[in-house]
Amino acid sequence: MCGISGIWERNGCRPQDLKRLASAMTQTLSHRGPDDGGIWLSDQASIAFGQRRLAIIDLSPMGHQPMVSANGQYAITFNGEVYNFRELRAELERCGVQFRGHSDTEVIVEGFAQWGVKSTIARLNGMFAIAAWDAGERHLFLARDRMGEKPLYWAIFDGLILFGSELKALRAHPGWKPNLNRGAIAAFLRHGYVPGPFTIYEDVYKLPPAGLVKISSGGGPEVGAYWDLADVVSRGQRDTLRANEEGLVDELEALLHDAVSRRMIADVPLGAFLSGGYDSSTVVALMQRASARPVKTFTISFDNPAFDEAKHAEAVARHLGTDHTTFPVSGADALDVVPKLAEMYDEPFADPSQIPTHIVSALTRKQVTVALSGDGGDELFSGYDRYRWTEKVWRPSASMPLALRRLVSSSIRVATPGTYDSIARYVPYLRSVPRVGRKAHRLAKILSTPSIDSVYHQVVSHTQDNLVKGSQEVRTACWDQNLQTLLPDPVDRMRYLDMCTYLPDAILAKVDRASMAVALEVRVPLLDHRLIEWVWKLPVSQNARAPRPKHLLRRVLARHVPDHLVERPKMGFGVPLADWLRGPLRNWAEDLMNEACLSAGDIFHVDAVRTLWAEFLSGDNERYFLIWNVLMFQAWHRRWRDASAVDAGTRRLAEIV
Repeated sequence: MCGISGIWERNGCRPQDLKRLASAMTQTLSHRGPDDGGIWLSDQASIAFGQRRLAIIDLSPMGHQPMVSANGQYAITFNGEVYNFRELRAELERCGVQFRGHSDTEVIVEGFAQWGVKSTIARLNGMFAIAAWDAGERHLFLARDRMGEKPLYWAIFDGLILFGSELKALRAHPGWKPNLNRGAIAAFLRHGYVPGPFTIYEDVYKLPPAGLVKISSGGGPEVGAYWDLADVVSRGQRDTLRANEEGLVDELEALLHDAVSRRMIADVPLGAFLSGGYDSSTVVALMQRASARPVKTFTISFDNPAFDEAKHAEAVARHLGTDHTTFPVSGADALDVVPKLAEMYDEPFADPSQIPTHIVSALTRKQVTVALSGDGGDELFSGYDRYRWTEKVWRPSASMPLALRRLVSSSIRVATPGTYDSIARYVPYLRSVPRVGRKAHRLAKILSTPSIDSVYHQVVSHTQDNLVKGSQEVRTACWDQNLQTLLPDPVDRMRYLDMCTYLPDAILAKVDRASMAVALEVRVPLLDHRLIEWVWKLPVSQNARAPRPKHLLRRVLARHVPDHLVERPKMGFGVPLADWLRGPLRNWAEDLMNEACLSAGDIFHVDAVRTLWAEFLSGDNERYFLIWNVLMFQAWHRRWRDASAVDAGTRRLAEIV
């Protein structure tokens, strides 16, 4: 696991200047790779690669990057892990390739020399971001893993091409001169993240999941893909699995076991996050099955019982016999993370679970270098509440006249979420259900929407208002009208959209930044592409319309963990955000929400935002996620607006160059 960066000065640059610039860019990524670093310069073009290394496989100097193929044709800088590198190495050895070391990086670069770039990347099972220079054809290639586990940003400014694992690397070059993308800001306020391929800046992009870009010396970029989820879905519908349920459970367990076992290969200490839910418990159960000694597992406990899952994780750990550690975390510990978020996520990001994710990553890093997680299970196996609510609420109510549904919706909204939460404490059935009020208002939203697709837009949107001046929101796959043809089932449609948008741009981005800020590698077995391709072959009766959420995954888990240890309402990984914003974070938030700060850059309709803030302070909890989105943008903007061209360190570098 690493941080990578690079420059191609197509108008030419002195080698000594190029090396200084590449070094400055790469140094910004030291937190991602504290073990080693390197710079490579081409001897035929003004191109430089940089890499910061977190050594996981082949800790020797033979794993040093950037790396050049034995025949000298390809240079590579690589972030990530390839889990089938041993099989690929054996195949290359049969072709006559002689290896110098034992790293997966060498397998990739020698694969390029033997099979070509696209063919090699299509063979990889892993998480990765790769840049490669083909000296023979004078092409620069950029590639990203199929589901977007590892990030890669890139931009072209006239004759200058920049790329990096984080925007920090691009900012460190004096040629960095982008403008804010107001349409992306509007999309960020809606979703809490900037949807790819867009970034918060104009003309700067995230490489899409499974993306492959080729840039030639004299032309523009050719943006393509080596794998397509839409094709996977289409093929899955044509080739639906026909086995009985027991046979499907056997197949799923075999796939999961192989995916987990491959991700346990490491030359450094390894463990896993364990919340006690279905996804992480399944991953840990299969890890323990594959291990000859107790697996190290980690969770955090909160002093607020409404957000604490530690006792559930501890029960699962005891049953499986793992070497479990629970880290107690106070509200003060969590609050200490908030000022660091703008630096950690150098693009606006507003999923509040970024806070506990960073805390558990930092504490876990004290004992291991690699951790497995259960991310991806909700998207794969229909686990989100919005999927269940579509089945349970929308289908039965769809026959009701829209006017009647909206009347019922208005009646539900009469009481605030806080009122519902208070009432729930006195209702035995609801006492253990988290965030009842929020769910009641979500139900009201669903009832008031005219179509099933508008339900999805409602539940993934924190606002329908345009608070950004002069903006036209960027459009993503969420607005693709052709999806009804590809995916007639509405739950499948939601799952597909989540896998294209929310999963890479929110969930995986959150985990990457939170963990790599402390140099912890997180691996995600449930996103093995072979498993994804298999799941999309399942009949809807075994997934989207199964008797219960994650039905087949639960069947696998039940072979290792008794149902009573994991059966409970879904909690998520949250924090008491509304209480914090009215309490210990009030002064911090007021500072960012004052008129002068909101007016900086002439971005917001200030009066509308101020009204939103005042309503929240008066007790309106319905849109506190939107409040958090605005605050996260404000904190980010304050941190980076003065560095939008070059920061102080880069100015000094620019003077030298």
